[in-house]
Amino acid sequence: MSSIEDKIKGVANQVTGKIKEEVGHVTHDEKLEAEGIAQNLKGKVQKGVGDAKDTVKSGIDKL
Repeated sequence: MSSIEDKIKGVANQVTGKIKEEVGHVTHDEKLEAEGIAQNLKGKVQKGVGDAKDTVKSGIDKL
């Protein structure tokens, strides 16, 4: 998977997770809220992987 794909999927998971988290909070659905928190964290990790790939590629390109 390319760095751009990682970043896009990461941001999508962050947004979806945040929505689930907020809906779960408003509706007092603890399970949905927890799922949202977990998905948001997964998205942050995915985005971080994409950023790391960019950093490595940039370093290689400079060689």
